[in-house]
Amino acid sequence: MASNVNPTVRRRRLGQELRRLRELKGMTAEEVAERLLVSQSKISRLENGRRSISQRDVRDLCGVYEVEDHRIVDSLMQMAKDSRQQGWWHAFGDIPYSVYIGLETEAASLRIYESLLVPGLLQTPGYAEAVIPGTVPELAPDHLEKRIQVRMRRQERVNDPERPLRLWVVLDESALRRVVGSHLIMREQLDHLVEVSNLPHVTVQILPYDTGAHAGMSGTFSILEFDDASDSSVVYIEGVTSDLYLEKTNDVHKYTIMYEHLRAQALSAEASREFIAAAAKSHADARG
Repeated sequence: MASNVNPTVRRRRLGQELRRLRELKGMTAEEVAERLLVSQSKISRLENGRRSISQRDVRDLCGVYEVEDHRIVDSLMQMAKDSRQQGWWHAFGDIPYSVYIGLETEAASLRIYESLLVPGLLQTPGYAEAVIPGTVPELAPDHLEKRIQVRMRRQERVNDPERPLRLWVVLDESALRRVVGSHLIMREQLDHLVEVSNLPHVTVQILPYDTGAHAGMSGTFSILEFDDASDSSVVYIEGVTSDLYLEKTNDVHKYTIMYEHLRAQALSAEASREFIAAAAKSHADARG
């Protein structure tokens, strides 16, 4: 394990290894849960990396799976210890999408389809300050400030000089037209969108209204991919009270096909820049 791998990814890799050991033993999660007198959901959450895992959990599971090689047990125990370290985002307190942030921080590439707003990684501070309380209307002022700070910190991955995030965004026209905050904020946001879309590792495509029906009309989603072959791709679907993470090969494949259709239906990158620039001008004209 590399020392710079974040705790979310450590938990995920550890969970994948524990699942592999269970399957080698020919046991179901329910059978393991019965042996350890815990719930089946706990075993599932440990295996999918959504729950913090202790060294005692690893020891008990290795006992059930009859792992005799002490080097394997010691390695898994160390992974469990490392996975309980805190990522940079924990310094901001309770962030509801912290699991996603951990995955995003480690991802090599990210494909986003968004229909209603500019994605967080591309938001200006002014846009973020206006859109967050709009989407979470009862958010306390101090929590709002923390969320803005986290959002801006996340954007460091886009501009990381050593390991920039390969980012591809397909954005519905409605995100450009909706006035979030003010026309001035929208003008600044869309100008920023044009600027960042010129980066060699960032692509932004627009789906105009006249595209008609398209593959993304069932909802927004993101696809995260990782450099390490042991880390499978993840489809992330954000929810109001809980988020959905899809990791099965068939699920990821279906969403990948959907994304390819969206990219094919959207304007080209150059045409999209021109479209965004025109939308920015319309906001400038609107504010007089």
